[in-house]
Amino acid sequence: MEIKVLGTGCSNCKALYANVEKVMKDMDINAVLVKEEDLQKIMEYNIMSLPALVIDGKVVAKGRITESEIRNILTTNK
Repeated sequence: MEIKVLGTGCSNCKALYANVEKVMKDMDINAVLVKEEDLQKIMEYNIMSLPALVIDGKVVAKGRITESEIRNILTTNK
């Protein structure tokens, strides 16, 4: 599984990355976690709000995402 956090480096983007990392560790999920900050690559996902969470190439969430939402997303996308 590949998990990407799309964001330009704002505080919300950094917080999402840290929260995803924490939830992955808590749930013992072995996946590749990538922080994508390149605007050209982010635009390829055709989204208008950041940060965004992408799992295996599919955008699964946009905007502010709580730890519990991340946990639910990762549970359903295992």
